[in-house]
Amino acid sequence: MLFRQFFDPKLAQYAYLVGCQQTGEALIIDPLRDIDQYLEAAEAEGLRITAVAETHIHADFLSGAREFAERFGTRVYLSDEGGEDWASDWARGGRYDAHFLKDRDTFRIGGIEVQAVHTPGHTPEHISYAITDRGGGASTPIGIATGDFVFVSDLGRPDLLEQAAGMHGVQEPSARQLFSSLPRFTELEDHLQVWPAHGAGSTCGKELGAVPQTTVGYEKRYNASLAAADRGEDAFVEAILAGQPEPQTYFARMKRDNNGGVPLLGRLPQPQRLTVAELGQAVKDSEVLIVDTRLDRSAFMARHIPGALHAPMNRSFNTVVGSLVEDETIPIVLIIDDSRVEEAVRDLVRLGYDRIESFITSETLTRYFDRGGERASIDTITFQELEEMRGKGAAEVLDVRFQAEFEAGHVPGAIQASYTRLPSYARERIPRDRTLLVHCASGGRSAAAASYLARAGFDVKFVDGRFDEYRKIGHVESGRPTAEPVD
Repeated sequence: MLFRQFFDPKLAQYAYLVGCQQTGEALIIDPLRDIDQYLEAAEAEGLRITAVAETHIHADFLSGAREFAERFGTRVYLSDEGGEDWASDWARGGRYDAHFLKDRDTFRIGGIEVQAVHTPGHTPEHISYAITDRGGGASTPIGIATGDFVFVSDLGRPDLLEQAAGMHGVQEPSARQLFSSLPRFTELEDHLQVWPAHGAGSTCGKELGAVPQTTVGYEKRYNASLAAADRGEDAFVEAILAGQPEPQTYFARMKRDNNGGVPLLGRLPQPQRLTVAELGQAVKDSEVLIVDTRLDRSAFMARHIPGALHAPMNRSFNTVVGSLVEDETIPIVLIIDDSRVEEAVRDLVRLGYDRIESFITSETLTRYFDRGGERASIDTITFQELEEMRGKGAAEVLDVRFQAEFEAGHVPGAIQASYTRLPSYARERIPRDRTLLVHCASGGRSAAAASYLARAGFDVKFVDGRFDEYRKIGHVESGRPTAEPVD
């Protein structure tokens, strides 16, 4: 048996290639939409991907299952649990070679046996896959692909359907369903390897570990969320729902498309490199979104194209764009280094942003400004200046950290509006008649938020500094946020 793990550090997502070297067949579990990476890896190992399996209908990326089925006629294995609302509608109707699995159903990839284990809670249809290398002489599983059920050091969050997909009143029943699923894991033998769908950095859980895989026995001993179940169902429900980070705006769209049918990708978009003159024309197009990926936020605040979104090309790139760009059909112009264009394109198509039409480098941007191109800036202040302005009643403090961070300590009177849900807040809760002093814990999230709010017509100042600085000069309050999350 051949086993390979694929990791996307920005989505903190794992996919798995499981191959039978005797027959040359292979299975891919939870693939991303740009499937060429898996095809190349399989070919390098002398394997052919003959099947795709999904653990559940994903919320944080677009699946590659339909791409495989459409382009290569690949057989897809999907959950038949959870009811009609979780049916992977795109694969029904006979167009594709789709097999829908109930709990304990099995299928084979050459000499490898795969068994579906229904593990609801994160979502109603969620299944895990226990894998046995029968071709290698094994009679018991070597490991289990747990999807968003069990992570390293954590469990999949059961509140996502309510917090991200707007399904009211389901998070507590989902948490109780997750509690009922736990014996499906704890009854497994300790030596089984655990292959989760996400690692540290994902908002599909609270405290995911950075280790790429684990074992059943290790998680039984050290997984704090799993240990909470020892105190009983009610205590578990309270613990698992507490302190979950607010999910990104785009999660609801991912659920919709992964259930109804991910648009076919074919090949990756090939954005055109623009000249200064062409950039000038693009800037005049109000329908175009400029995504500025420069890492230097001070440079962005000092001088940027009017309406540009600051989305640094780091691990937050997907989260910033997915949270702050609601229209996936908008044409995008990237400001980015040549060497990172393909990386950005892959990041964006994984979230459904396919209209990546052009790009410029920072050198072209400098020439554009030097030749009199339109520019904008956002005032940058310190926490000391924030405190002075707050004391005069001259502005409103906007805290874009997560709710749990806010509750642990915040500027008195501040409005809490997590940047992952900022468009909803901007429409309904954030005042337009006041200057906004936008801050987070260290400046990264608030820089992106400030650029979004400026584009939306708010009067903003960016607070560049660490919240710990404010703790030294101001009075920190704790407690519930002043604005409840908006669906």
